[in-house]
Amino acid sequence: MTGAIQVSSATHEQLAKQLFNKTWDYLDMRERAPEDEINMIHCAHASRYHWGVVGEALQLERGEWQVSRVYSVLGRSEPALYHAKKCLEICRQNGIGDFDIAFAYEALARAHGLAGDHGNREKYLELAKGAGEKIEAQGNKDYFFSELKTA
Repeated sequence: MTGAIQVSSATHEQLAKQLFNKTWDYLDMRERAPEDEINMIHCAHASRYHWGVVGEALQLERGEWQVSRVYSVLGRSEPALYHAKKCLEICRQNGIGDFDIAFAYEALARAHGLAGDHGNREKYLELAKGAGEKIEAQGNKDYFFSELKTA
């Protein structure tokens, strides 16, 4: 990546993972203070940045998905939709399916619903359900459908 901060690839990877996990810590909070919300946004973007330096397409799309989820949780439809579209685009360009394509559709359904676009919400919910049925690992399928219920 042009213009990347000058640290080792191992450091980029370590930071990407730690920031991704820290974002999940914030997402899992039942209540967040305003500083938690801004830190959650920064952690998600920072993780995606570091994956952009050292990651493969799979990490990039998962990073975009997580950023979209953060904005959805915070009620911010425009950035949620932007990052959900990026997630789906990366999946399609790289032949990423299974769990990940299902969650890309889930992110789009969630973001469109948040934006009040119920037609596209329903469209992406149906695509998500169809993709979810194709998830091979039963545990992943069960997790996906439990999350889809909240979209």
